[in-house]
Amino acid sequence: MWKKWIVAVIGFVALMSTAFADVDANKADQVALDGLRGLGPAKSKAIIEERTKNGPFKDWPDFQKRVKGIGDVTSTRLSEAGLTINGQAKPGADKASDAPKKSSEKQEKLKAEAKEKPKTEPAKEPK
Repeated sequence: MWKKWIVAVIGFVALMSTAFADVDANKADQVALDGLRGLGPAKSKAIIEERTKNGPFKDWPDFQKRVKGIGDVTSTRLSEAGLTINGQAKPGADKASDAPKKSSEKQEKLKAEAKEKPKTEPAKEPK
């Protein structure tokens, strides 16, 4: 029984370590691209076909120009999910590992705002 739990934990840790790994659009296979949040099989196939047909992507603008349906917003999201072009994240995109930090900062801000607001009690109904 313990062996199964140990194997499961090791598998989970390995899976989580690859979840934040960078995936280069010029080197990744379809499985790696499909593993990114925001990319499905059709778009992964389109990226690979374009790369095979016309060579590697030079930079993010080249990637956006050549892959139909990938605009500025989508490419920023993909970069935040871990996609890179020649090992470079899109300028201005937040790294996926920064997301939990930003999320906790936002939660702290909301908590502080909630403490500042006076609490109102519901009106009591007359008897």
